[in-house]
Amino acid sequence: MQQYLGGNGAADPARAEQDFDHVAQQAPRAGMAQGVTEALRSDQTPPFATLVSQLFGRSDAQQRAGMLNQLLANVSPAMLASLAGGVGNLFKGGSQPQVTPEQAEQITPQQVQEIAATAEQHNPGIVDRMGDFYAEHPTLVKALGGAALAIVLGKIAQSHQN
Repeated sequence: MQQYLGGNGAADPARAEQDFDHVAQQAPRAGMAQGVTEALRSDQTPPFATLVSQLFGRSDAQQRAGMLNQLLANVSPAMLASLAGGVGNLFKGGSQPQVTPEQAEQITPQQVQEIAATAEQHNPGIVDRMGDFYAEHPTLVKALGGAALAIVLGKIAQSHQN
């Protein structure tokens, strides 16, 4: 874990995946959430909305619904209605939509990217909430790739030092 301290993303990506598999089984959930949040915010990884879109594309229907529910909790009904591609039309009726796995399957990763970008603009704290959500799904976090995993591992290593 020492090689990940200091935010050094220079660790071997394949090694980061192996190390992450090992650490994810033992790390406290709070440490994992902090690490994932750090990766979602890092300038060494793609923007938050892009990462969320990528993870959405690799998620099952249940995970997709959970992701969308987290994001939509941070978007006002008016903002939701303005989203492109008719996404807002899928959730008419309630002030706080609850997305089902079936509805989540109708949404594209590109639409999720737009929702995530809108949610982040409206409430930057969504990055923390999504980091917490993804901490529950370590196999999904692996889809972020080696550079992001090195950031996650660095944050976990740092929390063990404190």
